[in-house]
Amino acid sequence: MIHQIQKQLKLFHIEGWLLYDLHGTNTLALEILQIPKGILMTRRCFYWIPQEGTPVKIVHKIEAHNLDHLPGEKRLYLSWKELHQELQTLLKGVKQVAMEYSPNQAIPTVSKVDAGLIELIGSYGVEVVSSAPFLQNFVCVWTDQQYAFHKEAADVLEKTVTSCWKLIGHSLKNNKVVTEYDIQQYILSAFEKAKCVTEGVPICGVNGNAADPHYCPTKEKSEKIKKGDFILIDLWCKKDLPHAVFADITRVGVASAKPTPKQQEVFSLVRKAQKAGTDYIIERYQKGQEVVGAEVDRVVRSVIEKGGYGPYFTHRTGHNINTENHGPGANLDGLETQDERPLIPRTCFSIEPGIYLPGEFGVRLEYDVYIHEKGEVEVTLPPQEELVIVG
Repeated sequence: MIHQIQKQLKLFHIEGWLLYDLHGTNTLALEILQIPKGILMTRRCFYWIPQEGTPVKIVHKIEAHNLDHLPGEKRLYLSWKELHQELQTLLKGVKQVAMEYSPNQAIPTVSKVDAGLIELIGSYGVEVVSSAPFLQNFVCVWTDQQYAFHKEAADVLEKTVTSCWKLIGHSLKNNKVVTEYDIQQYILSAFEKAKCVTEGVPICGVNGNAADPHYCPTKEKSEKIKKGDFILIDLWCKKDLPHAVFADITRVGVASAKPTPKQQEVFSLVRKAQKAGTDYIIERYQKGQEVVGAEVDRVVRSVIEKGGYGPYFTHRTGHNINTENHGPGANLDGLETQDERPLIPRTCFSIEPGIYLPGEFGVRLEYDVYIHEKGEVEVTLPPQEELVIVG
């Protein structure tokens, strides 16, 4: 791993990477440093990876063995004065280091290092730059096994949401009460049976509730699903296994013989935008050109803006998917943040444009995209091409 990191440092002309943690606050550094679970990280520790040469560990005497599994020279400190002296000595002559920092908090998920530490490093005449451009190579790239885990999870999602539509249809046909909360709980039980886990809880929203991107039914607050309703279902899960990764989809349907003209118009526009973003990524990869998250967001957003619904697309186009559903890699985002990180091979992300009409209904279409090693762009489940008709 050290050799691979040094290759990235040379590529980006950065003299070294200074990884830091205290109390597990820098989750990205913990993953890169492969800190075993259960180790107390109650004192500041640093791991310096120079562009060339041997790494250096700076650890407190109380926790002197915390980085022993890593290569490099170990330096111990006890007092804060000794720590400052060790850092100053380590960085003597260095002009620029990478840390988990994002200028102007442009990418909040990478901002793990506090401002005081940035100031301290700066006081030694060293400029701190962001590790974001190359970080995802070490925390977001999937193994073949993780890709297989994703496909298994995606299959669970597809089967589960199909069963949800059948459950709703059967309940309406037989005049049985079924609520948004019932569907949410059904999804959770299906995940458990499939030995999958989730983060938070799935979403089922009807009509105006579907127009709230993060609406979540509860036992105390949940609408009955009735004939004529518009229905949105958003669900995500991963296998309950070490290093498993998520799959994440959103589907929409109507509990009637056919959608209204407006429902059909909005659905078609959202699908058109989703496809435009996907096609753009495919085209850029086929040409051997880099593509960054923010530009895909602009492509998708422009379709909805041209369709007259720009103000109603109120979130980013997509997010990185990893061992956490919202992973630390590049997002398809030029709205909430300006994510200029490239979409790199062996990573996965969602494409999920939406149009949300308060008091009426909301359409979000979400699928996951994986970029293979040689640049093949795969939508890992078939797209939803038509509104589901729930009879």
